[in-house]
Amino acid sequence: MSSASREPPFRAEHLGSLLRPSKLLKKRQAIHQKQDTSDGLRQLEEDSIREIVQIQTDCGFRGISDGEYVRHMFWGTFFPTLNGMKEISGPDLSLSIFREYVPDIAAFLEEDKVPGESVICVGKISHTGKSAYIEQFEFLKSIVPKERHGDIKMTLAAPNWYHLRYKEGKAYPKEVYGSDEEYFADIAEAYRTELKILYDAGLRNAQVDDPNLAYFCSEKMIEGWKKDSANTQSIDDLFDAYISFYNQCFKRPADMHLGIHLCRGNFVNSRHFSEGGYDRIARKLFQELNVSTYYLEYDTSRAGGFEPLKELPKNKNVILGVITSKFPKLEDKEEMKERIYKAAEFVAAGSGESKEDALQRLGVSPQCGFASHEDGNLLSHDDMVKKLKLVRQIADEVWPGQP
Repeated sequence: MSSASREPPFRAEHLGSLLRPSKLLKKRQAIHQKQDTSDGLRQLEEDSIREIVQIQTDCGFRGISDGEYVRHMFWGTFFPTLNGMKEISGPDLSLSIFREYVPDIAAFLEEDKVPGESVICVGKISHTGKSAYIEQFEFLKSIVPKERHGDIKMTLAAPNWYHLRYKEGKAYPKEVYGSDEEYFADIAEAYRTELKILYDAGLRNAQVDDPNLAYFCSEKMIEGWKKDSANTQSIDDLFDAYISFYNQCFKRPADMHLGIHLCRGNFVNSRHFSEGGYDRIARKLFQELNVSTYYLEYDTSRAGGFEPLKELPKNKNVILGVITSKFPKLEDKEEMKERIYKAAEFVAAGSGESKEDALQRLGVSPQCGFASHEDGNLLSHDDMVKKLKLVRQIADEVWPGQP
């Protein structure tokens, strides 16, 4: 068994999305309301990214992102840019296609809202050859020192983002794909193409953002799945299929660090969508999924305890999201350090190594991004910076001298 990847991940991490400056939000709103043109928008985006990169550097972070400042939602535009995929809205979008018990879908429907940015398969899926993320990466390279290009972190869409939400038989036309396996195979090929384009451009640090896998911890979704007579497999069988599908997607060179972030939703007004500990998915998630690092939500009891970390293999890392990104109250530093030490005990108990050795495969971060949706969470820019500095302070005291 190979050893766990290091640098990346780093001891102090954040999850990619950061609060947008008000000037950028106001400009986009004015454009949306047809009160302004897009003239000057790109320059404003670039200036804002330069500022947030400097803030990350000043706070002591090595895994630099662009704050997702050019995106509306955290997953970006990978799926709608694929051949065979189409964004649907208005009269073309029927609520009957959605699994109403999938947590984020349920949250929209409870408020009589239509799930946003719905993309569906309309033909055979393939990559166009043009990366959805490359421009974001190239701009970061232009403002980050060359020796730090390998540290730049790009956040990517979950492969199953436009599958789980749709009812059985609604994610793709039957005349295009005869089974999930055929559909997954083409998405996986497109995903590998995306990773290769980014790798060839120099990307060595990627993070897949995936609330969907955490939804398999939700009792409400599990019960909803059982009651849905249209489903042709158990929810556990679907989870197994997703692990296999993801592993097809995540084939990559050995020197490309890839991690996955699981949370329970992070929407407008700091809303979460689901609850439930990692217990029921831990063994398969940690032992079978081909990623190097898990960025896990752990800021509240809705994510359960650290016991599932006993399943973490010796060649993998966990970044503990013990600092909330949803609200401004600052956590107690000593309490957070104790939580990290407690997590290390469970990792050690499962792997048979010492607590000190287990600690070397851990890091600390906020539980999620600060702005998974461009409007951001219920805290100020200053609050966010204080949270980032706290993450760095904790890392410095738990792992002195390590980035």
